Amino acid sequence: MKAFQTLLYYKYCRINDAEKFAVLHLNFCKSLRLKGRILVSEEGINGTVSGPVIQCKKYMDQLKNDPIFHGIEFKIDEVDEVSFDKMHVRYKSEIVNLGCPDVDPTNSDVPHLSASEVLEMKDKEDVVMLDVRNKVEYELGKFKDALTLDIDTFREFPEHLNEIEEYKDKKIIAYCTGGIRCEKATLVMKNMGFKNVYQIDGGIFKYGREAGGRDFEGKMYVFDKRLAVDVNDVNPKVISKCRICDSTTSKMVNCANPECNEHFVLCEDCGWKMKGCCSDSCLDAPNVRPYDGSGYYSKGE
Repeated sequence: MKAFQTLLYYKYCRINDAEKFAVLHLNFCKSLRLKGRILVSEEGINGTVSGPVIQCKKYMDQLKNDPIFHGIEFKIDEVDEVSFDKMHVRYKSEIVNLGCPDVDPTNSDVPHLSASEVLEMKDKEDVVMLDVRNKVEYELGKFKDALTLDIDTFREFPEHLNEIEEYKDKKIIAYCTGGIRCEKATLVMKNMGFKNVYQIDGGIFKYGREAGGRDFEGKMYVFDKRLAVDVNDVNPKVISKCRICDSTTSKMVNCANPECNEHFVLCEDCGWKMKGCCSDSCLDAPNVRPYDGSGYYSKGE
């Protein structure tokens, strides 16, 4: 067992006085010396936190024993070092920004498929898989032959569903990193006439653990300083291309120009050549951050 863990989790539930809860929860996380990013709203909690194994267990026990979060599930990664530099707990109007007030994931009847059920269904002629994540994420890695939408943020999802209108009568298996976006996306799809909608229980993360990630091509984008993690140990394949030279690589970085800060794919050689920048104009910017090969910068750097 490694010395540290990173926990990915969410729970759609009713949190009264969510702003006050966010303040108290930040103090609790700091008391455990955890680092991470948590969003809190009246519709629930969405977080990724990282820290020593014992401290992570205390955190999970606290939430599991709180009736508000009954049934919460944690996805656990063993890591060599803490995956964040700071601890943030923020109140937001939504824990996943979609802007559809008529969508209520706490009352969803969309079937959640286990990894074994996904394996049984996914290659049938009447089944398609749909990636509900944004371009940065699915260009790094996605399921083989999955449908993708031309979106930069999840909020754009509803307006792009017309791109897959032809699949309305098929069985659609939606997926995202850990499942949280699919809870809303599948309800939007049902409201727009998609008849047979499913989601992968626990998203790519849980599928990778239970099915070895079979047929997930590339790496999974994550929202911490690791940026990309392996999923598939059965039939892995790299599909992402370096922004600069178009060579095949799975290295993800933040642009070293803080005014840009775009997340993009950059090979090792071009990383050093471009000093972590996505373009010549960014390379010539006045406040370019030093590139150390990782391509990750803490907020504020």
